[in-house]
Amino acid sequence: ACGVRRKNDMVISERHIMIVEELKKDPTVSVKQLSERLFVSEPTIRRDLTELHNKGIITKVYGGAILNTAAYREIPFFLRENEKSSTKVEIGRKAAAMVEDGMVVMLDGSTSAYYMVPYLARLNNLTVITSGAKTAVALAEANIRTFCTGGQMIIHSYSYVGEQAETFVRNINADALFFSCHGLDKYGRMTDNAIEEANLRKVMFRQSTKKILLCDSSKLGKTYFYNMGTVDDIDGIISDVELSDFLLKKN
Repeated sequence: ACGVRRKNDMVISERHIMIVEELKKDPTVSVKQLSERLFVSEPTIRRDLTELHNKGIITKVYGGAILNTAAYREIPFFLRENEKSSTKVEIGRKAAAMVEDGMVVMLDGSTSAYYMVPYLARLNNLTVITSGAKTAVALAEANIRTFCTGGQMIIHSYSYVGEQAETFVRNINADALFFSCHGLDKYGRMTDNAIEEANLRKVMFRQSTKKILLCDSSKLGKTYFYNMGTVDDIDGIISDVELSDFLLKKN
């Protein structure tokens, strides 16, 4: 039936990949530590570990788990779709640290913004507006007050775009927007190859007091079809590398 979610759906799978990434970084990480890092309960972590164990991705041990390295290569595509996932988890953590209780926040439909969700769960009285379908579901499951822009869905990114989405955003005043782009060149130009998503982000820019770009190093030096503006138009960038040497100095 439409709208019915299964236990092994995308949202739970995204948490699974976060667990796998934590195990890759720290093979001795415990259930308690995973619970604290991902902001979910220990019983939830234990259930996730059981599912990953049953899939042959990990081996459960007392108090934690061991990653089965060979089996990890056989994880279905939807679990491996982002080769920079560990980087984006860290970017998401840093971005969420900028959010405070009671704020109104916009998130675009990017994977980078999606990875903020586990770290936003610690906040109180937060309101989030997003154009990402997966992000909206993850926010709701984290018991965060959530509004989705609606509009036409772009299948490859599960993002909503179009006039309906833009009209919704024009009625919102946000404290901060966290967004991404496909490319950032040395002149500070933010570009994308999806015109509809870029247009929606421009509306989000106008309705947000602060605008923060989430940009991992894989996007640096790349230029795509549609200009979204420059870094002069925004308030900050969160990346996995130092950008001062990459961006050309201005006279």
